[in-house]
Amino acid sequence: MSIKELQAQTDNWIQTYGVRYFNELTNMTILTEEVGELARLVARIYGEQSFKEPLAKTDQKAAMADEMADIIFVVSCMANQMGIDLEKAITKNIEKKTNRDADRHLQNNKL
Repeated sequence: MSIKELQAQTDNWIQTYGVRYFNELTNMTILTEEVGELARLVARIYGEQSFKEPLAKTDQKAAMADEMADIIFVVSCMANQMGIDLEKAITKNIEKKTNRDADRHLQNNKL
């Protein structure tokens, strides 16, 4: 699915099931919540914290994928309601990073 298709599918879902978009501040709060849910999983899977009840590896991966999808959905909602073409924005952002960091990481002795 292209990013344009993602934004269209998100809008269709909102119009069909979501009644309307939440306002921008509410969506920003929801995005923060979703990122926190992913962070909690990453802290337990890759960090030093532990689960109260261990998740199987396949369940861990599925849970992280679901949280990442939630994040992308909310970002798509925000882009739609703010009139942002994410496909163009991402292309422009990658070009910016490429121009800015063409040699930066290659010359980083820490890497």
